[in-house]
Amino acid sequence: MTNFVLIPGMCHGGWCFEELTRELRAEGHTVHPLTLTGVSERSHLLPGAVNLDTHVQDVTSLLDVEDIHDSVLVGHSYGGMVITGVADRAPGRVASLVYLDAMVPGPGDSCWSLVTDQERRWYADVVETGYAVRPLPFFDPRATAHPLASLMQPLRLTSDLGHIRRRTYVYATGWDGASPFTPVYERLRDDPAWITHALAGGHNLMRDAPQDLVKILLETAE
Repeated sequence: MTNFVLIPGMCHGGWCFEELTRELRAEGHTVHPLTLTGVSERSHLLPGAVNLDTHVQDVTSLLDVEDIHDSVLVGHSYGGMVITGVADRAPGRVASLVYLDAMVPGPGDSCWSLVTDQERRWYADVVETGYAVRPLPFFDPRATAHPLASLMQPLRLTSDLGHIRRRTYVYATGWDGASPFTPVYERLRDDPAWITHALAGGHNLMRDAPQDLVKILLETAE
């Protein structure tokens, strides 16, 4: 039995992992699909004060309260920033990291520094308060604005994450246009410290390739 913690990307809640959650639980695993502070059903929680540190703490607090060890953290898109920070701050509780078409940051990186100008133009489209980024029109109707500070704050890392036993990157090949994650995938594909997969699907792999993802996550659990 493995403890999976699933972290969504921008503007999404734990609901985006519904099928993955159901399939993994059917296999006997414990699954925590997490909604980050300031987003979705937690969008009322002080979005102006929410940053990347807040989201890292969301996950480390869950690991502490549930007394989870040897977890598999799964981060989609922006969620890659979060799981990297959690692995640094809770090394005794994290065994493996799975990045789903996601950011793979180093020390001092932020979402803003890692993305292209196209994504930065999106980040600049904030709601009336100025605290959060609007969801894109084609997102799930349940998507909400995402705290801007979490995209701007640089990630603080204190170690090289050498304690992580398994690092997996899952790349989506079916973007409508160029994928901003192609350079990440191409870099990691040649790195012996990583296991990489390329799946035929759009950025939202949980929707487009759920069965393939389940197989990859079950392999990680082994």
